[in-house]
Amino acid sequence: MNNPTTLEDIIGLESTKLGFFGEVKNKVVELQTTNLKLERKQRQLQAILDGISDVMVIVSLNFTIISVNRLFSEIFKSASPEGHFCYEIFNNQTGPCPDCPIITARKTARVCRKMLVYQIDNKNHQFEVAVSPMLDSNKRTFRFLVLMRDVTREKEYQEQYQYSKKMATVGLLAAGVAHEINNPLTSISGFSEGLKRRLPRLKSCLENNPENFELMADFNEYIETIIAECNRCHDIVKSLLTFSPRKKIVFIPVDLKNLINDVLTLLRYRLKNFPLLRIDLEFNTDIPKVQGNAAELKQVMLNIICNALDAIDPDGRIQIYAKKANQWVTLSVKDNGSGITPETMDRMFDPFFTTKPVDKGTGVGLSTCYNIIKQHRGEIVVNSKENIGSVFKIKFPNPEYAKNE
Repeated sequence: MNNPTTLEDIIGLESTKLGFFGEVKNKVVELQTTNLKLERKQRQLQAILDGISDVMVIVSLNFTIISVNRLFSEIFKSASPEGHFCYEIFNNQTGPCPDCPIITARKTARVCRKMLVYQIDNKNHQFEVAVSPMLDSNKRTFRFLVLMRDVTREKEYQEQYQYSKKMATVGLLAAGVAHEINNPLTSISGFSEGLKRRLPRLKSCLENNPENFELMADFNEYIETIIAECNRCHDIVKSLLTFSPRKKIVFIPVDLKNLINDVLTLLRYRLKNFPLLRIDLEFNTDIPKVQGNAAELKQVMLNIICNALDAIDPDGRIQIYAKKANQWVTLSVKDNGSGITPETMDRMFDPFFTTKPVDKGTGVGLSTCYNIIKQHRGEIVVNSKENIGSVFKIKFPNPEYAKNE
C-alpha cells in the first residue's frame, strides 16, 4: 500500500519545478544578452568592413558571393550580389574566368595577387586583387576573402609622371638641337634668298647664249624649293622650342569664346574647302575667363581644329562648346570624323609621332599642345571611337572655384 502524499512532498515538487523554470529563465536572459553582444559585434565588424577603402567580397568554394561591403555596391552598382556567382557580377560570364585568382588560391592554398581589368560604366578600370583562403577548424579552405583596390587613377598618374619626365628630357634635347640646326638653316636660307635676288641679272647675262640659258630654266624652281624647305625646318625648330625650359609666362584672363572666334577667323580660307561643313558653337554666359597666354592657346586650338578638319568628310560637323564644373572649365572640340585607333591613342602625344604623310605633318603638333596645356596647369582628355568621331577636352583651372576655396 502506497504511503499518502504529504504536504512536504508537494512543496518539494513545486520547489523543484520553480527552480527549473527559474534556471530556464536565467538561461534565456543570458542567451538574449549574448545575442545582443553578438549583434553589436556584428555591427561593429560591418562598420569596419564598410570603412575599408578596398572592395571586400567573401566567396564560397563554388564561386557564389556570400557577402560584400558597402564599397562594392557603390563601385559595381549592384544592389544585392549575394547569392550570385562572382563571374556573373564581375564579367557577365557563364563560367569561371580563365585568369581567376580564386582558382589559383584554391590550388596553391596561398594568397594570390593579380592585376585585373573590369568594365564599369563603359570604361575599363584596373584593380589590384588579393584572394586569401579562409580556413575552418580543420585547416581546410571553405571560403575566400577577396580584396580589390581600384588603381586606375594611380596608374594614370604614374603614366603622366613618366610622360612628364620624358618630356623634360625632350625639352633639354630640343633646346640644343634647335640651336645647332638654326645656324646652318639661317645660312642656307640667306644664301638662297641672295641667289634668288641675283637670278634676274644672271638670266640677262645669259640671254645671248641659248646653250647656257637652258641650264637656268629650273634654277628658280630649285631655289624656291630650297627656301620653302628651309622655312619648313624653321617651323619645326620653332615647335621644338616649346619643349625647352622657358621663363615663366605671365598669364592674363582669356575669354574662350573670343579665342575660338579668332581661331576660326584665321582658318577662314581653309574652311572654304568645306562648303557643307557645319560648325556649332555653344558657350554659356556663365563661363568665366581662364588664366592663360592667348597666343599659345590659339596655337593649341588651331592644332586641334585642324586635326578635326583632317578627320571629317566635306559635309562633316564640328561642335565647339565650353562647360563649367567645380574646379574645371572645359573647352571641347567634337567631330564626327574617322576617329582614332587604340594604338594611335596610346602614342598621339609623343613627339614626332604622326599618322599623316611626311609632307603633311611633323608629329609635333599634339605634343606641343600637351606641353602648353600642362604649363597652363590644365589637362587634355581625348575620347574617340573609330568611324564615329573624337572629342578633345581641354580642361583649365576654374578661377571662380579657386576663389570660393
